[in-house]
Amino acid sequence: MYKNDFYTKEIHGNYELYDAGDFDLEDGGKILDCTLAYKTFGELNEAKDNVIVIPTWFAGTSNDYESYIGEERALNPTKYFIIVINQIGNGLSSSPHNSPEPISMNNFPKVRIGDDVRAQHQLITEKYGIKEIALVVGGSMGAQQTYEWAVRYPDMVKRAAPIAGTAKNTTHDFLFTKTLMDAITSDPGWNNGNYNSNTEVAEGLKRHADIWSVMGLSTEFYQQEKWTLFGVDSAEEFVSGFLEPFFQGMDPNALLTMAWKWQRGDVSRMTKGNLEEALGRIKAKVFVMPIDEDIFFPPRDCKVEQNLIPNSEMKIIHSIAGHFGLFGGEGSYYHDQIDKHLNELLSIAVADKVF
Repeated sequence: MYKNDFYTKEIHGNYELYDAGDFDLEDGGKILDCTLAYKTFGELNEAKDNVIVIPTWFAGTSNDYESYIGEERALNPTKYFIIVINQIGNGLSSSPHNSPEPISMNNFPKVRIGDDVRAQHQLITEKYGIKEIALVVGGSMGAQQTYEWAVRYPDMVKRAAPIAGTAKNTTHDFLFTKTLMDAITSDPGWNNGNYNSNTEVAEGLKRHADIWSVMGLSTEFYQQEKWTLFGVDSAEEFVSGFLEPFFQGMDPNALLTMAWKWQRGDVSRMTKGNLEEALGRIKAKVFVMPIDEDIFFPPRDCKVEQNLIPNSEMKIIHSIAGHFGLFGGEGSYYHDQIDKHLNELLSIAVADKVF
């Protein structure tokens, strides 16, 4: 059984819990007493049309978006009601470790991106009576959920900004994610998901982190010795002193739950495999925002999808940190780009949309 104090408010800040009840899943089965952890910023206006929804990325929580939100930012809580919703399986929302025993990947049901978005939709409609979303924005797996929102609820979502992610996961990305999962499950202490403490799979989590150190960053990041952006003085310290401890605090089963979901992100599941038809459903004004040095979701992959989305534009984010640019380690250089594009997107009146 997983025992650790990583998934606490002391680590991830304050958040609220929403009980979605016994939640039926797309692939069959259900999550009993499904719970979503979420955090809000700002106030919902009387018209309930100032809503921004932000889904979380792989291994991330609502705490990771704090740097994106502020009075000086495009995501301004004095103007908008911002709700950051933790995806199922991320450790704060319903996950293997906080579900009934026996705790293993084998007994926690398979969850899809679509399940996340349906649960999030239930939260904002039932708890707040929201019928219109000014903007859905998220990075990586949050981008997968952003696309799902725009395709699944086209009349509700007015604007969407997927950052560093795709609407349909690529074969390359599927295989990459498999290496992350294999790193965990190949550990001798894994024993098919049953373990007595996190230390039994420490080597698997270490290998998991090592893979991220290669694929999560760009080659130029290492060439220019930009590990200093993360407050360390060497590549070795970046891996052993930052990345490995970061992942070793997490529940391996939670990582596997999210990775399985990540691999299968695909909005065309709603249109019998027709991606063009699925993306053609979108009525929102969309800014597709890839990161130029991202190995997972390179701009060329994102451009193919953007061409299929009506009333969309490509806004490339520059970051030598590659996919890890999402962490905002470059400070104002990264966030100024995000704010510029989101401010522009939010300034576009709904009436200006082309359907």
